[in-house]
Amino acid sequence: VDPAWLPAAAFRAIGGRRTLVRGPDPLVETVHGEVAEACRRFGGRVARAASDGSYHLVLGLGDDGLGEEGFTVARSGGATTVTASGPRGLLYGLFHVVRLGEAAFRGEWAPETHRPAHALRMLDHWDNVAVHPVMGQVERGYAGGSLFWEDGRARGELDRVRAYGRLLAACGINAISVNNVNVHATEARLLTDRIGEVADLADALRPYGVRTHLSVSFAAPIVLGGLPTADPLDASVRDWWAGATRRVYEAIPDFGGYVVKADSEGQPGPFAYGRSHADGANMLAAALEPHGGTVHWRAFVYDHRQDWRDRTTDRARAAYDHFVPLDGEFAANAVLQVKHGPMDFQVREPVSPLIGAMPRTRLAVEVQATQEYTGQQRHVCWLGPMWSEVLRFRHEQDITVGELARGGLVAVSNAGDDPFWTGHPLAQANLYTFGRLAWRPDAEPRAVLDEWIGLTFPDAPSPLADGLHAVLDGSWRTYEKYTAPLGVGWMVQPGHHYGPSVDGYEYSPWGTYHFADRDGIGVDRGAATGTG
Repeated sequence: VDPAWLPAAAFRAIGGRRTLVRGPDPLVETVHGEVAEACRRFGGRVARAASDGSYHLVLGLGDDGLGEEGFTVARSGGATTVTASGPRGLLYGLFHVVRLGEAAFRGEWAPETHRPAHALRMLDHWDNVAVHPVMGQVERGYAGGSLFWEDGRARGELDRVRAYGRLLAACGINAISVNNVNVHATEARLLTDRIGEVADLADALRPYGVRTHLSVSFAAPIVLGGLPTADPLDASVRDWWAGATRRVYEAIPDFGGYVVKADSEGQPGPFAYGRSHADGANMLAAALEPHGGTVHWRAFVYDHRQDWRDRTTDRARAAYDHFVPLDGEFAANAVLQVKHGPMDFQVREPVSPLIGAMPRTRLAVEVQATQEYTGQQRHVCWLGPMWSEVLRFRHEQDITVGELARGGLVAVSNAGDDPFWTGHPLAQANLYTFGRLAWRPDAEPRAVLDEWIGLTFPDAPSPLADGLHAVLDGSWRTYEKYTAPLGVGWMVQPGHHYGPSVDGYEYSPWGTYHFADRDGIGVDRGAATGTG
């Protein structure tokens, strides 16, 4: 399996030196294991307790006030020191030193403090347990099969899952949902009688500080519990969710929570009972709250049975219309997960109007690392500049999208069981860049790209590294020019979304129209004559 941005050579600077790792914790043992393996390869030494002699690198717990994941790094007297309040911070501090390479051991510099901007930096896997007749093992997956599931069962390749967790930690990702937001019959059972399979995945990911989440069906009380209703205000439904959630935490004590797609594209939800999205989300939030869990309620709600002749409906404002009236009604541990644009991960979109319109609601911003509309990991299309434009966008309150995403940042994963993780190996850059931008949304994406190139190809001569940078850096704009001129989205073949079709969705019920004719192009969104 390709080591991606963690080849052995990336650890050469650490592995050839003397290192001290201090502190009791399973994650500190992970840090020690990483350093020990590097020393085994490159001739250095690592100790767990101070003894005679000096050390080039000291990693330890003890710096209060940095939060669970922050760390301080400094260099003086010939030693580089990484200090963290919590073991996750020490793990991230180690990978920071790996990124610096030899530069981590040169000169002297004052302490630098590093903290993530967001407590939650998450990947959603759209993986199916059972192969779906249309979407296959992974919905919108372009990197082979699932890392977790195969033909209705758990794959059981936990060493590969652990290696995946290692890659994620190295770029700052700390949470993962292991099944598709479109929860089918087999996947629904992961919540109950198959929770042990999820627990196995959680065990494999835990050594790298990655918490496991689960996508659940809103209709689970009916499908799994035999109840006649899934009404979120029904006492028996609330009791069922409380009991099911308690059993989840018995199997996975550090379980992160639920991801829910409801009343969207045919998935069940609270509308069937005359209830609101806040009612649905808060029911699940109440079940999770005693255990410290969070419900991520997706805002991807719109009418997918539109009449193309009706110009009064506008898919781009659907999420805004559904959710803005509910601002302030969601529980503290409910997060509204909003796609970064108002439509659906197109090559170019404006920022979703929902972001910035709900100041009393915790929002998570969702992007798509898997290249559904951007070349499906056959084409090179590095999305760092797109995401950075969104995250740096300033609303009228002069607050950036990155600052408004108080519920965290989420990406749809582009990884699978492909030997290079992402199908096209250069698509790894999207996964790495998401993690680094989730840690620091104002980071310069091209500097992050150079980090990825330097780590992934540590021995590449300058012409090769410069060539990789040039190809990737211009790829998003290039892809836009030959697939979505004038910002027109959805000019793709229906269903699989690959290959050009100018009118592919123009007369469909999915509401993705460009309305191009001899008189003009686009949706009239004016208040006087259009959709407002």
